[in-house]
Amino acid sequence: MDLSALSYQKFVHIALEETQRRTILTPLPSQEKLRSIKTKDDTTMLHGLSFSAPKIRLLRSLTVEGSQAMKVLDFAAFSKPEFDLPIFCANFFLNANLSIVVLDLNPLYDVTIQRDYKEKYYMKLMPLGQKYAELLPWGGKITSESLRFFSPIVIWSMLNSSKYKHDVLFSAFMDYFQTWLELMDQAVEETDALKILRNCEAQHKYLTWRAEKDPGHPILKRLIGEKLARDLLRHFLFEGVDTLGTRTFLDYFPEYRCKDGSINQKRSIIGKSYETRPWDARGEFIGNEAG
Repeated sequence: MDLSALSYQKFVHIALEETQRRTILTPLPSQEKLRSIKTKDDTTMLHGLSFSAPKIRLLRSLTVEGSQAMKVLDFAAFSKPEFDLPIFCANFFLNANLSIVVLDLNPLYDVTIQRDYKEKYYMKLMPLGQKYAELLPWGGKITSESLRFFSPIVIWSMLNSSKYKHDVLFSAFMDYFQTWLELMDQAVEETDALKILRNCEAQHKYLTWRAEKDPGHPILKRLIGEKLARDLLRHFLFEGVDTLGTRTFLDYFPEYRCKDGSINQKRSIIGKSYETRPWDARGEFIGNEAG
């Protein structure tokens, strides 16, 4: 398929417009350094944007475009620790044959354990998740380690590339993002210092996992080299990993420790994966039956 007619710039542009209707966005210094990066092959460009807002610690996007072989969007929104909002997450990869999609309101707390958090944010959203789960069906095996950072409305899909599917994905992206913005509008600032600290630690754990195990790292490494890719991960995509907390990856995930003290490079240690959607239509976890 010719990718020239498909772009993720529209996704970013409309999402930022929607955000500006609801709040005041302030550009962050990190976007100046990463606004435009030319890759090693000199044909592909990386474009980065990052902002903060009264309730948003970090709203950022990274697009990879220019080459007709591949297009990428990584778009995320993190609330300030005074709010326990889910993390908006959109990771899209497109080439001539395949479109890989991860779209979610990543829970700040494991919803298989903390039912009150699931009730607060997800139960009313299950119809939205069901709608797009039918249009963008489950993409196959996903590890149990990754699953703990996903919600019952996650869209994880692998599709044949097409203009129709791209349009469906845009619709899903905007519906999910507008839902996140509505949650942001309704969010009440926490004043309990211990709860704020818990939110901060939960976000830091998420950032620590993503900065170390993000599946986009190999692509970035190939495009711009290991040093710049690592800098992009820690200081732009998952900014806060070095400032929101002091615990290390192995502090949070000791099961990944090798005998020499290094981090096991495998994505899964437990070895369990889910071939089909591990939540039912009511948001109940059925992974122990479906895994």
